[in-house]
Amino acid sequence: MKTIKVSDETYEKLKDQLEADKPKEKKKAKIEIKNRWTGEVIYSSEKETIKEAVEEAVGLGADLRGANLREANLREANLREADLWGANLREADLWGADLGGADLGEAKFYGRGGTAKIKQSQLDNFLEALGIIVED
Repeated sequence: MKTIKVSDETYEKLKDQLEADKPKEKKKAKIEIKNRWTGEVIYSSEKETIKEAVEEAVGLGADLRGANLREANLREANLREADLWGANLREADLWGADLGGADLGEAKFYGRGGTAKIKQSQLDNFLEALGIIVED
């Protein structure tokens, strides 16, 4: 084995270069669901999509009251029994989402001139989630 003597300056440069060449640990993205009124974080997740984070929160029984989910892609999400009272769901994609038993009281789905669409087959679950009973 040979020993090579280098100056402190050269040593530091080599050390920095070796550190820079090490594979960096990939940081996981953090999704935060915030309250629409206060901006306070009410749930955080390391899931990759907002849909997965919301489903995780719902599955754990998290309180998503007042959640700001504006423009969220919740397509075909399982939101059954979710507590979304007062949530901002304006322009959220809820196509095919299961809202059975969800609390959607005072939830915001659209602004002026809303264009939100749901399937006819979803109407009963949607109205039930809003607490609306349609009588014949």
